[in-house]
Amino acid sequence: MISSVWNLLKKEFRSFFNTPIGYIILAIFFVGAGLFLWVFPGEYNVLNSGYANIDGLFVLAPWLFLFLCPAVTMRLIAEERQQGTIELLLTRPISACSLVVGKFLSAWLIMVIALIPAIIWYATVYVLAEPMGNVDSGAFWGSFIGLLFLASVYGAIGLFGSSITRNQLTAFVVSAIISFNIFYGFELIGSLFSDGDTTLFIKNIGIHAHYQSMSRGVLDSRDVLYMIIITVLFLLGAKTALTQKNKFLHIKL
Repeated sequence: MISSVWNLLKKEFRSFFNTPIGYIILAIFFVGAGLFLWVFPGEYNVLNSGYANIDGLFVLAPWLFLFLCPAVTMRLIAEERQQGTIELLLTRPISACSLVVGKFLSAWLIMVIALIPAIIWYATVYVLAEPMGNVDSGAFWGSFIGLLFLASVYGAIGLFGSSITRNQLTAFVVSAIISFNIFYGFELIGSLFSDGDTTLFIKNIGIHAHYQSMSRGVLDSRDVLYMIIITVLFLLGAKTALTQKNKFLHIKL
């Protein structure tokens, strides 16, 4: 299984960077985040904030990920369905589980690469701080790890969206909608209740509350377990959709 997963990971990773679209997707993310942090005036601008931190990145990144992650994952299975190669893949000596895990890890690795500038920007702020090094490193690394887990959740959702359709645009839209609702939808629903306990319970169902907790620089095992469970659930959903024989369960738009 490990060999099959590794081969699929390499194949999908190379495939993403074999076309200009892959570079364009990452460039949009890099430029978008960079403009908000270093160019556009406002609450996210590092130079105008007066503080040595890049907290604005960790506020913006989950929203930018709503574009990046579906764009990375939309073709992973939908393209295979469209080209009719998914059946060929499944007839090879490779399990559906290996197929899902390999494609998921390739997407997650691409999203990790998208976060590399965050480390460069952190190093820049570290040097520019007065005195040098006067930054909240704990908050940065907690937020960075939170983004890695968020990328895994969004990646699993994106793979699930790609597994239920043969149209890449449909996969993108479905993944973005599900990701938004799980990330912020429960925050909106929770705010409708006046009872504090009810509000807190509903908000904790969504990702936003757990991501915010990680962003404080403290990694709570409950937050980590939540992210892992959501990721696994959507990967299982993708595996089920991949092996489902009933064609009526697949969106054909």
